[in-house]
This record gives sequence, structure tokens and C-alpha cells, in this order.
Amino acid sequence: MNIRILIVDDHSLFRESLGRMLQAEPGFTLVGECKNLTEALAALTSVEADVILLDYDLGIELGTTLLAVLKKHQLHASVLIVTAGMPSEEVFRGFDEGVLGILLKHSSLDQLKAAIRTVAAGERWMGDSSVRALLSTRSGIPGDSQTARPLTSKQSDVMRGILDGLTNKEIAYNLKSSETSVKAVIQELFQKAGVRTRSQLVRIAIEKHSSDWLGKRRNPDTSWPQPSTIDI
Repeated sequence: MNIRILIVDDHSLFRESLGRMLQAEPGFTLVGECKNLTEALAALTSVEADVILLDYDLGIELGTTLLAVLKKHQLHASVLIVTAGMPSEEVFRGFDEGVLGILLKHSSLDQLKAAIRTVAAGERWMGDSSVRALLSTRSGIPGDSQTARPLTSKQSDVMRGILDGLTNKEIAYNLKSSETSVKAVIQELFQKAGVRTRSQLVRIAIEKHSSDWLGKRRNPDTSWPQPSTIDI
């Protein structure tokens, strides 16, 4: 699958460097680089993009303003926010208005590639622990509010690997376990969540069971931050 990417970022050095990196990656095609929303909209009238890598802070503009424009013009590109930081209320508003993922600019290239592929498939990207921690504090998330059975330590470790966008092989390597064992645990997680796919599992974990499944880690020294603003 070839994924067509449009970058919208007002920092020319970051925008151009990111464009060069993505052009060198198989399966990605860069269709444009824009410094503001006016340029982005103009580009989208002449090229088709599967994924828009959108900075939140565009100087005198907010990147999330583009979401309403996309909806108005019925443009269906998936939006991945790539940012150094954004207020918590904007994170919530972004997801409500159609953002499929948020990635912090200090993330690795491998994380970026995984995020692009995830949102291009129409699924949510929740790879950043700070984003997940923030979303876990949100009240009034619609859906079933019942508390699921708590996760075992191994189920919790595998769940976090899934949320970080890791493959079964990568999770097994990190946990010093086998892929067969990881697959068995994932099936247990599917059963607990009442789902059949990884993307459904991520959505249920974030939206319905964040307090009991994602609220604690076994090692207190590596607990997630609870920020009011996501930043580097």
C-alpha cells in the first residue's frame, strides 16, 4: 500500500527534514509540504492525500482549524497531529472533531511510520503514553461505564505494548517471552474487552477502561505523567 502524505508545519527546517525522511521510506509518497492552512487547502485542491501530518501550533493559526475545513469540503484524509505540545482541552476537541492520532515531535522515526500506517488504515493511534495518560483523566466519555475485570501483570504489559504500536514479535522480545505466549494473552484481552481486533481493543481500553486498565503500572518509578498540557 502506498500512502500519500501532506505535511503542514510552519517550521521550515522540521518540515523539510521530515519530508526528506519520508520520501526515503518505501510505501510513502510525499505529495506536498505546506507552512500554513491556506497553502494546505490549496494543495488539497490539486493533490490527494491519505494522511495529513499537521502541526498544532502554526504561529498565528491553530492547526486544528483545518479539521472543520476538511469536513466542509468533504476531504477525507486522515489527520495525525505531530506537535511539540498542545493544551489538554485541544487534545479532547481534536479527537472529537476527527483527529486519528497525536504524536509528539520527539518521537522516533519508527513510531512516526507506525502512526502513519495506523491512521491511514482509519484507526486511532495512541502510541504516546502522555496522550494516553491525559485521555484517561477525561470524564464523561460516552459508552459503557462498567468496570472490566482487572488485568493481570502480563496482560497489562502486553496491553501497553499494543498501545505503543508494537508488533507481537516486538512485545515478546521486550517481555522476554514467546510470540505464542503473547498471542494467547492478546486473546485473553479480547475476551475481557468483548472485541475481536487490536484496534477495537485499543478503543475500548482508552474510552471505557482507562482508569482500571491504564491507571497504574507495576513499577511506581515509571508511572505515567498526568499532564494538563502535553509537551516535550
